[in-house]
Amino acid sequence: MDTPAFVQWCRQAAPYIHAFRGRTFVIALGGEVVRDGRFSTLTYDINLLASLGVRLVVVHGARPQIDARVQEKGLELDYHKGVRVTDSVTLECAMQAIGQVRVEIESMLSMAMANSPMANADIRVSAGNFITAQPMGVRDGIDLQYTGEVRKVDTTALNYRLDDGELVLLSTLGYSPTGEIFNLTLEDVATSAAIALKADKLLFMFGHDGVVDLAGELLHELTALEADQFLAAHPEVNEDIRLYLPCAARAVRRGVKRAHLINHSLDGALLMELFTHDGVGTMVSRESLETLREATIDDVGGMLLLIEPLEDAGVLVFRGRELIEREIHRYSVLEHDGKIVGCVAIHPFADSRMAEMACLVIHPEYRDEDRGAQLLHHVEQRARSLGMTKLFALTTRTSHWFVERGFAQASIDDLPIEKKRLYNYQRRSKVFIKSLKS
Repeated sequence: MDTPAFVQWCRQAAPYIHAFRGRTFVIALGGEVVRDGRFSTLTYDINLLASLGVRLVVVHGARPQIDARVQEKGLELDYHKGVRVTDSVTLECAMQAIGQVRVEIESMLSMAMANSPMANADIRVSAGNFITAQPMGVRDGIDLQYTGEVRKVDTTALNYRLDDGELVLLSTLGYSPTGEIFNLTLEDVATSAAIALKADKLLFMFGHDGVVDLAGELLHELTALEADQFLAAHPEVNEDIRLYLPCAARAVRRGVKRAHLINHSLDGALLMELFTHDGVGTMVSRESLETLREATIDDVGGMLLLIEPLEDAGVLVFRGRELIEREIHRYSVLEHDGKIVGCVAIHPFADSRMAEMACLVIHPEYRDEDRGAQLLHHVEQRARSLGMTKLFALTTRTSHWFVERGFAQASIDDLPIEKKRLYNYQRRSKVFIKSLKS
């Protein structure tokens, strides 16, 4: 990475670094991550998160390792709708495989090799019987035997260890109050733990880029409702998405702030998903991450980041912080996941029943879904509520955009008297006016 790119990345990551300290993340990864040797690299990223003060719970699976042990015994693999049917022999294989995977993970998290990202690492790993389980029972006439589901998560014990700076490692074994052992699914343990801990993030690391539409485009963001609709409309979706996406939707509906589906085979995917605004996987939230609202004084800094480059280029008239702060009640902002990505102002002229739409700006990375039209519609509604019958705008470079949205070119004489007195003849801005239907 060259110096400018590195500096830009650090600046982009800084707000996330600040926001993540003291937050709780639950990271779920399948046994194939360990089997294929990718966990050793992932360890570096986990170490970085731990060093930044993130409270970490890592949930590991062991499906390929269990499959291998079952097949070594000459037995057939038995699944029902993606869930293993666990008889007594399979349960023994599961306990052996899960124990082996857990030991491998603990050993890699204990590395502190010089000249490596794990140098001077001090990750203390805690594991134990934090999950109380119950039998899954008979499903569709099939007895799943020792396959279980989470009944309770011991959040008191988990929080005690997390507060003490330990990384908690959860496996897919659960124990009943009567001492029985059950084989659980990775997605059930991770989702249940995240909900019980009121985690800030639940991250599923699996073998795909995330949720992809029919055109092959990655869907970076989904609401829980959109996730449900996607699954209903795409019955052919791969098994991993069908397992993990409903869990992500369930988690955010039950209080987890964000759930993510990330490709574990992409080096650095965990960091890129967490520390860049767009990420590299699919993020699921309870509601839309984008809101259009009235601006407050706290938004001025973000608004200036949008406005100043256009002022420097001569596209917008210079306003300055003081003027914006003084007129903040006239502004609205479009916010995307805490970031100001658009703004617009309205200046009413009551005597002429006209309002000016000014300072319409959209961040360059967010101009692909016509958010400008969204802001225009918002201003039109505000203008009508103030009793205005016409909306006008002055522009030097975006004439076609206004014409395409119902504005007609007018003359300076058509402006309100107060605005006409302030017209800058050096800029020679063109005037566009739109009638507002009630």
